[in-house]
Amino acid sequence: MTGMVALYIFMLAAFTGYEVISRVPVILHTPLMSGSNFVHGIVLVGAMVALGGAHTPLEKTIGFIGVLLGAGNAVGGYVVTERMLEMFKSSRARAARPRPH
Repeated sequence: MTGMVALYIFMLAAFTGYEVISRVPVILHTPLMSGSNFVHGIVLVGAMVALGGAHTPLEKTIGFIGVLLGAGNAVGGYVVTERMLEMFKSSRARAARPRPH
């Protein structure tokens, strides 16, 4: 795959993603974010596979950075989703739940 083909695919995916997400009603953003955490997990698995197939130190470094960023993205997605779901709970349910320190 040439660089131009990869750039074309990236631009097409970015445009399509923007168009799809912009048409989602606001009330559905929370479930959509929860579902996108699955995609973050797939990205993390892909980065680990790429790291496992790395041979040169540069490839290993880039793969390791990819794994770190993918893991941070997945964890951050779950943290944000938890906070968003917390907003929809009633005040009694929120008060009954113990807070971590």
